[in-house]
Order: sequence, then C-alpha cells, then structure tokens
Amino acid sequence: MLTTLNTSYTDTRAADLAWTLGREPLPALATLDLELSGAQLQLRLLGASHQVLLEEERGLCSETVACIAGSSTPLPLGVAKRVGDWEYEFAARVEVLSPNSFAGRAQELLALVSDHPNGLAGVFPGSPHAFTAMLAQRHEGQIHWRTWHAYPQDGQLVATRTRVGVRRRAKRRDDAREKPVLSGR
Repeated sequence: MLTTLNTSYTDTRAADLAWTLGREPLPALATLDLELSGAQLQLRLLGASHQVLLEEERGLCSETVACIAGSSTPLPLGVAKRVGDWEYEFAARVEVLSPNSFAGRAQELLALVSDHPNGLAGVFPGSPHAFTAMLAQRHEGQIHWRTWHAYPQDGQLVATRTRVGVRRRAKRRDDAREKPVLSGR
C-alpha cells in the first residue's frame, strides 16, 4: 500500500533517528493491520518514521525507530535481546548514495513495498524520494520486518531488519556419549 503522508518531514537527517523497544503506540499517519499465522502485526508510519506493534499469545512487542525529542538511545547497528518468551534481533545500516543511485533505489523500493500485500509505504510531500517504507512476513515461525527511511537531501537511506521469534531452548548433551576419545602413547 502506498500513501502520501499529510505532514512535513519530522526527521531532518538519518543521524537523528533513535530506536526504542516497548514504547506505547504513537499517533500514526498511516497503518496496515496484518494477521500472520496467529500473530497480529500493525505497521505504523509516523510523522517521525515508524513503529511496529506485534501481538501474539506470548505477549506484546513494540519497536519504534523515529526522531523523538528527549530520546537517549541512538539508532544502533545491532541489538539482540529477550522480550518475554521471544528473541528479538534488530540491525540497521545507513547507505550513502549518489543522487542518480538514490533516485533509482527509491523507485525500486517504493515499487517493491507498494505492490506487496504486507507492505506499507508513505511518501512525504515535496519529494517523491522522501519516504518511509515497511514490509513484513512470517517465515519458519518467526516474524520479520524490514524498513527503509529515505533522506534524499543527504543521499542517505536507512535500512533496518528485525526478527522476532520464540526463544530457542538449548539442546541437552548426553555427556556419556560425548566423552572425548583419548589415545594412549
């Protein structure tokens, strides 16, 4: 789904983005509600980037990547943590592209996300390449989503990946069978 966001840019540059887990729902300019094999997922475009709300029988998970006044957690390159019964993994990177490369990449991403049934993209007024896009899926019992935040004025594209899945239990080893074989001299 592609929409024009009825607001001005809140994020001024990629470096202003912050990441938080567990934040309450913020006012959204556009949302997409998805049901992915028993999981309720809401993709939310904010005036200040994105928020994802995940609800499953195991609990709730909320991820926010946005310019939020007073936020002290900058956008990390990676996070891995437990959230209730889930394992949560997040990764972010900033691509710096030439103006021509940026325009081509923006068109490619907007086409990919807007044509996908689990995709939501919002274009900001004033530039067809100023956008936030989100895409979600369920794969092998885990929920995955990707986001892209475009800053055409700086040629920067912030890409994030998130994976939320049930915590894996460690396999027990049978020490009797796992004993090393010692050779004598």
